[in-house]
Amino acid sequence: MHTVEIVLLVLLLGALTGIAARYVRAIPLPLIQIALGALIAWPQKGLHIAFDPELFLLLFIPPLLFADGWRIPKREFFSLYRPILRLALGLVLFTVVGLGWLIHWLVPGMPLTVAFALAAVVSPTDAVAVSAITRNLGMPEKTMHILEGESLLNDASGLVALKFAIAATLTGLFSWTEVAKEFMWMALGGLGVGTLIGWGFSYARSTITRRLGDVAATQMVLLLILLPFAAYIVGEKIGVSGILSAVAAGIATNFADLERSSYISERLQTEGTWSMVEASFNGAIFLLLGLQLPSIIGVTLHDAGSEWWVLVGYVVIISSALLLMRWIWLTLGVQRSLARAHFQGKMAERPSHLLNLATTMAGIRGAVTLAGALSVPMLLNNGQPFPGREMLVFLATGTILFTLVLGSIALPLILRRMPQPGESPTVREERLARVAACQSAIGGLTLSEQEIQGHTPEWVAMHQEVMGHLTQEYRNRVQLLDDGSGTASSIEIQREAPEVVRQRKLRYLLEIELRLRCIHQERDALYAERQAHRINDESLRRLVSELDMQEVSLRKRLVVARRAAASAVAAPEGGTH
Repeated sequence: MHTVEIVLLVLLLGALTGIAARYVRAIPLPLIQIALGALIAWPQKGLHIAFDPELFLLLFIPPLLFADGWRIPKREFFSLYRPILRLALGLVLFTVVGLGWLIHWLVPGMPLTVAFALAAVVSPTDAVAVSAITRNLGMPEKTMHILEGESLLNDASGLVALKFAIAATLTGLFSWTEVAKEFMWMALGGLGVGTLIGWGFSYARSTITRRLGDVAATQMVLLLILLPFAAYIVGEKIGVSGILSAVAAGIATNFADLERSSYISERLQTEGTWSMVEASFNGAIFLLLGLQLPSIIGVTLHDAGSEWWVLVGYVVIISSALLLMRWIWLTLGVQRSLARAHFQGKMAERPSHLLNLATTMAGIRGAVTLAGALSVPMLLNNGQPFPGREMLVFLATGTILFTLVLGSIALPLILRRMPQPGESPTVREERLARVAACQSAIGGLTLSEQEIQGHTPEWVAMHQEVMGHLTQEYRNRVQLLDDGSGTASSIEIQREAPEVVRQRKLRYLLEIELRLRCIHQERDALYAERQAHRINDESLRRLVSELDMQEVSLRKRLVVARRAAASAVAAPEGGTH
């Protein structure tokens, strides 16, 4: 099958499985996609794809990690940096060393450096799979933020560890000093390159849109889609972590977006486009994993010389040890940081055994693990086959499936047993932000002396009437904490005296203009709340999206209202309407 046809088929199946998952809520979407991919590829005449790991890393990983860096709440990410770094760096090192020795002892014939490579491959977690499983199950918000931050950073640390393990296998040389230097260069260099690219793009975008406005919104969104690929490629070309470069570019772009409150069209297009990209690429990743599964199993059973139940036993032991090490690290190395964050008010949930267990089961492996395993070279420098490569790929794939299935079963059971909190801090922050936005809108309704000058007394009286109506509406919303649409209701124009009709049309036009003015005040207040760290990025996007949709609707009404008002003013005295 041609490559283009394969891409189109994978995207089609991703969309169809996404729809099917809405009806089969008991089974997480990643499992459905893996099963479908394996079903299509299993028969001898099934669909078989030559998997290129480097192409996979380039096409799928950068945009997804960029989107995660762009969406993750920065306030929580930086306030919870201690547990995030201990999971993303400390746990990866603990896993590579401890699990590597276990694999070397467990699997006969696998060299120690290859065992370390396998341990490095299975060290990165996949927050995409976790969010797909825990959706609507009540995973504590801050815990989910920690898991997202961990998965953003441990992809790079795991792949760096894999690189050194492979190099040690190929050359037979290994130096902890060189590893430390190279890791610092790749990590800090990747973050620096991504930040520079993100800020450079944001500066250029601001310069262009200051002159053109939202006219170039479509082109800006297209360039934003290409930005993670640019960050990844530049990072890899200069020898730093392309993955961290893509993450840093997403974070830097998000910071710049806080100064772009007035670009509605670009914001709406960006949200819609990224939602489509994330859904498509996530589906493609798990479908590709399923498509590779039959060939991986077949090759391993043929070359390993072991019974299938022995291989399954290896997978169970390695996966269980992986989760056990994660639980130990959480209990001994991270729980103190979580307790400190709780007492400082950065985490609403208090660390507990159930929370530790849920965080352990959330250590699901996914796309980066598969890509890392398949990126292991086929041959050594002397032309001999890379020792234990087929076993490494099989065990890595088995670990992905084991942690995914176990997480799908265990996480819902654990989360249902955890005490459900009352009003979450995020909900409370959003409620207070709505109140602040309403109060800002009320304050923006008052006319200054300069604005009153040049208008007729009739217009001023009409403005006072509409202002009083809108002020009371906003006060009711503040009192009731109602997030109603706030859009103007249409006014039915009946056959009345021409002057009455004219007054109605002018009042309708004035009401829409004032509502748009209120929306601008509300949006500015919400951005001010975010810049003061009283709400996070997720809340800002959610609340601003509501206002954007209202403004789009009102602007369409404004065009009609202006035409009606113009015709009413221009109509001859005594004319009919």
